[in-house]
Amino acid sequence: MAKVKYAMDDLLRVMQRLRDPQHGCPWDLQQDFRSIVPSTLEECYELAEAIERGDFVHLEEELGDLLFQVIFYAQLGREQELFDFDSVVDGLVQKLIRRHPHVFAGGEIEGIADRSAALEQVKESWETIKQEERDKRQEQGLLADIPLALPALPRAQKLQKRAARVNFDWPEAESVLLKIEEELAELRAAMSESHSAAIEEEMGDLLFTCVNLSRHLGLDAEASLRRASSKFESRFSHMESQALASGQNLASCSATELDELWEAAKRR
Repeated sequence: MAKVKYAMDDLLRVMQRLRDPQHGCPWDLQQDFRSIVPSTLEECYELAEAIERGDFVHLEEELGDLLFQVIFYAQLGREQELFDFDSVVDGLVQKLIRRHPHVFAGGEIEGIADRSAALEQVKESWETIKQEERDKRQEQGLLADIPLALPALPRAQKLQKRAARVNFDWPEAESVLLKIEEELAELRAAMSESHSAAIEEEMGDLLFTCVNLSRHLGLDAEASLRRASSKFESRFSHMESQALASGQNLASCSATELDELWEAAKRR
């Protein structure tokens, strides 16, 4: 007997069944828009981790988990007569067509543009169209629609990128390096005075400027820090295993021994 291959309609029906007031799942029935946000964020990070690790065996599963979050929100919207999955799809398709006039000529899915656009033209057109959308929503200010809920690093990068559109930016990476040195000196000064509020402020300024340097180098600050954290995790785990192999634990190692274990992990 051939295995049944489910499709989108089946997924939507499964979601409806899970939320059925009489025969649904007690946990799913308790959820609302706010309560499933943590799960959505977790699924996003698990997806990112699978991609970063090149774990394509599990990538399909993680994409499914994230899709389920979208279906869940759509079902909640349908129940409250706010929106449904079809209206979500409709709005998305309209937005993609509107933001890609260089692909969808005449605003039609099958409309073919006469000539291809350069990458810089595409970026400029994209930002112009997004600004027009912000104006229609009466979102005043260049930074108005940058979500507060974004993680700090990508939010800082987005703020800086948006400000750069009106030339409020450093001219090149070298200038940002000089600013980092300035911020570091200010942090040292605050530390020497043991002024906790000033230390926190200067530390924030230093981090914000480091994000600016990442942007000028064409790097994503969040991805760079995630990779650095993964590297540290790998090296530290190697230190632990080597210490255990020699009958020690890291807590009992001297500073010199810890340095030696760290250098060995780096050489590996």
